[in-house]
Amino acid sequence: MTAVESEKKGLLTGFREFLMRGNVVELAVAVVIGTAFSKIVDSVVKGLINPLVGAIGTKDLDKYRSCLKAPCEINKTTGEVTSGVPINWGPVLSASLTFLITAAVVYFLMILPMTRYKERLAAKSSTPEAPAEVNEVDLLTEIRDLLAAQRTGSDGPVGRQRESQDGTVGTEKQ
Repeated sequence: MTAVESEKKGLLTGFREFLMRGNVVELAVAVVIGTAFSKIVDSVVKGLINPLVGAIGTKDLDKYRSCLKAPCEINKTTGEVTSGVPINWGPVLSASLTFLITAAVVYFLMILPMTRYKERLAAKSSTPEAPAEVNEVDLLTEIRDLLAAQRTGSDGPVGRQRESQDGTVGTEKQ
């Protein structure tokens, strides 16, 4: 195998691992779903929100504007401003409403249920903690004490106290 072939394998393996990470897949799903929802949300904004706002003024949010340098004169045939400096805040308001509605729909219909599902899975799969094990030093100390007691011929105490790694003290029968 040549160096170029092994480098290609390394690049492809790294790329595959990158794609399989949860964050990338979740991001791709969010983009696709967000794109699909944006059409629905645009329809809701244009069909429901704009008429509600239009109860105050014009139904088309794109026509909301202010004039920075008065007076603003608009050519009736082309719709262009001939004098003054207009600030078109209607399209900004429309885009902001679209964004907020899209974000709310994605959060409440996708993110929140998925988060709750993952929490339930984590709660089910969590295992109770295993009891603390005796470390090697404590175990070797006990073996040394037992061997020393056998050499001297004394049986030692009937029960000996031992402190485990978690700090609890127990009596050990011989």
